[in-house]
Amino acid sequence: MQKLTNKEEEIMHILWKLKKAFVKEVMAEIIEDQPHYNTLSTIIRNLEEKGYVDHNAFGNTHQYYPIVSIEDYRKGFMSTAIDNYFNSSYKNMVSFFAKEEKISAAELREILSMIETPKK
Repeated sequence: MQKLTNKEEEIMHILWKLKKAFVKEVMAEIIEDQPHYNTLSTIIRNLEEKGYVDHNAFGNTHQYYPIVSIEDYRKGFMSTAIDNYFNSSYKNMVSFFAKEEKISAAELREILSMIETPKK
């Protein structure tokens, strides 16, 4: 999976939310730093070239839809982040969030319970 720019990732979140959309519908969802229509169209075509999006053609216009699920993207993103910033260690990642007080002891106990409970 190729890395996405911040703007591409923002557009993907919109497409995951809308499921299918024309460029003008994606544009309507962008609240801050709204790009020009042609710029947005180029970003979406780049997402298509990277294998994240496909389209259905309706005459001269295209309706785009994601072909990479948010779950698959999240897995790849998290794996890369853990490899790059935490030496491929989930323990290092969790301890980082604990030290930064981003996760509580109660949440850690809940995670342990999830890990220790056998899957059905």
